[in-house]
Amino acid sequence: MEEFNGIMMQYFEWYLDCKQNFWNDIKERAPQLAKVGINAIWLPPAYKGIGGADEVGYGTYDVYDLGEFDQKGTVKTKYGSKDEYLECIQALKKNGIEVYADVVLNHKMGADMIQTVPAVKVNWQNHNEVISDEEVVKVATKYTFPGRKHKYSDFEWNWTHFDGIDYNNANNENALFKFKNKDWEGEVDEENGNYDYLMGADLDFENPEVVEECKRWGKWYIDLTKIDGFRLDAVKHIPAYFYDDWIRYLRETTKRTLFTVGEYWSADVDKLHRYITGTKGQIALFDVPLHYNMYQASIDENYDLRNMFNKTLVQENGSEAVTFVDNHDTQPGQALQSFIEEWFKQAAYAIILLRNSGYPCIFYGDYYGIPHDNKPPVKDLDTIIQIRKQKAYGKQNEYFDDSHYVGWTREGDDSHPQSGLAVVISNSSDGEKKMFVGQKFAGQKFKDALNICPDEIIIDNEGYGIFKVKGKSASIWVL
Repeated sequence: MEEFNGIMMQYFEWYLDCKQNFWNDIKERAPQLAKVGINAIWLPPAYKGIGGADEVGYGTYDVYDLGEFDQKGTVKTKYGSKDEYLECIQALKKNGIEVYADVVLNHKMGADMIQTVPAVKVNWQNHNEVISDEEVVKVATKYTFPGRKHKYSDFEWNWTHFDGIDYNNANNENALFKFKNKDWEGEVDEENGNYDYLMGADLDFENPEVVEECKRWGKWYIDLTKIDGFRLDAVKHIPAYFYDDWIRYLRETTKRTLFTVGEYWSADVDKLHRYITGTKGQIALFDVPLHYNMYQASIDENYDLRNMFNKTLVQENGSEAVTFVDNHDTQPGQALQSFIEEWFKQAAYAIILLRNSGYPCIFYGDYYGIPHDNKPPVKDLDTIIQIRKQKAYGKQNEYFDDSHYVGWTREGDDSHPQSGLAVVISNSSDGEKKMFVGQKFAGQKFKDALNICPDEIIIDNEGYGIFKVKGKSASIWVL
């Protein structure tokens, strides 16, 4: 089977100033994105959130309102109207680009009515520890969606559909309340004792009504939008068995492949393995450990580059790894800020795009820049994408044998003419590495596609070249 070097793109960043016209913008750009070499796009959450026209998408209010109803002070979402969203998806698919929807099922926010509920307080640092007697609290847990008037679904949410919440409207107290006869979910992260609760009104996936409604909504969403897959938000707070069941059900009922990647935010690769096992391999995960390794390399000049792939998902289970450099959570000003330094960005993109394992995801903020923080686009990112498409094939040879100078080669294959490459990365001064690319290249000249090193490298009779790199940079050598 011929290799397919797919590329996903996260098509948004946190501070987009899109004037509720983003879906239209993407529709116009679809042909260009296909030409660049993007195969799939992860779009931001498309439904109405608590923040109305300014809602990035993670403060979920009504998952059936894709910019169609006057709710939370606006008809359109931050990104546009329902019809514009559907047209945007059609345009991308017409250009051969798959569409992945961002799904936020962990919590709801912005309830329509307050309910009175018996609850206990639990310790923020240990959610398993009850720290109060039972008390009656007033909580925002009744969702009737008056603007939608039961169109698409007559399901109304009430407190029995949630495990807990972090606010008592009776006395304006911020505390973590667990509702009567409720337990936090199992098969979630152990941080804070049990990390089921993240924010808002926390969905109770032990409640069959919740599970059925999530399935009903998922099928409705796929049938309406014709999306090709999902990016699942905050899965470390949602039991693995729920997603195993949910994805399996949707694949069976819609007869679609539905590529699915989850965001399990942890640098501990063992937790990622455990979640993948818990979903019986139904979903891939973002390689957060690799992101943190690249971030460390970018901020610590003594970082040992030989450790780049240690304890990463791409190294240990590459077929279930979605690799990325940065995203909307790691960009400046966000909760998980760990934005890779500019000098290392090209190297980081070479790492995710030019190797033989993992499904790489490019970040909108790296491709177009982040005006909010004066972050420029990553230089020559289009070039690195093209090299992936045209040349990143064949056997991979590793040269992770020096703490400051590492590299790898790809020998190319017969079905991609002139394929093959060599990458060298330095986090110190200028250097060079003797690496094997293949005897078939003997006597041929390789040049640095990033134009950082001016020399040409001639491959010797054994198939080796001495590939150079400038200090604190990466060079990508190609025919």
